[in-house]
Amino acid sequence: MRLGIGYKELAAALRRAIEAGEYPPETTLPKQRELAESYDVNVGTVRKAVADLEAEGLVTPIRRRGTVVRSQPPMKRLGAERYAKSKWKFGNLVAFGADREASGHEWKPSDQTNTVKKVEADAETAEALTIETGAPVYERSRLVKEKDKPTHTLTSYYRPEDVEGTPLVDASAGPAGRGGGFTVLTLQGLEPDHITETVHARMPTPEEVTELELPAGEPVMILKRSTYTEAGRPVEFARGVHAASRFAWSYTFTIPD
Repeated sequence: MRLGIGYKELAAALRRAIEAGEYPPETTLPKQRELAESYDVNVGTVRKAVADLEAEGLVTPIRRRGTVVRSQPPMKRLGAERYAKSKWKFGNLVAFGADREASGHEWKPSDQTNTVKKVEADAETAEALTIETGAPVYERSRLVKEKDKPTHTLTSYYRPEDVEGTPLVDASAGPAGRGGGFTVLTLQGLEPDHITETVHARMPTPEEVTELELPAGEPVMILKRSTYTEAGRPVEFARGVHAASRFAWSYTFTIPD
């Protein structure tokens, strides 16, 4: 009978090895039997240790490959800086492009695909846009990828009178023209001025697992965004679903008095 370390201690040792770069991202850990021999434990202890690492998001089992070390957040998801007017009003950089640029990652318009349709506003959307529940709204759903791997979805809702006949109701791949949706709204006389965002985490639905190609056990970050003109008129309500392991959420702000 082996009297080696427990599974918590083994998980801690493997965690340190991963963090030290002994097992780089996208490489596989040694086979469980090899780990058992190296640490003088039984295979059951190894299984429990690996399960702990999987729950933490450090590794994921992949069929025919083994236990693969996962990449840590590869990209910044900026805070207020991603919406700077210098990027979309006076430049050609949409928000997800600003994230890529800040992370040193390349991007191209075709990284975003769009689905546009007219739907009935649910209660949350209606409240955000100050319209009646069931009133018609345009729904613009985006799936964003990096190097053909999905990173997040974002679905925006607009009053029809605000966007009818504009690039925001065009389902072509890529942002809605130069500068994206905020530029379109500005040209409609509805320049975005301030934004409220809320974020929380949860486990994904089966549909989200498939769409974002999520490994087992990975949560998602849920973003809700309301965009207003200077006068306080809501012009967009959006919901985003982000793969938790693919972003590091970054905020820079002045500390209030």
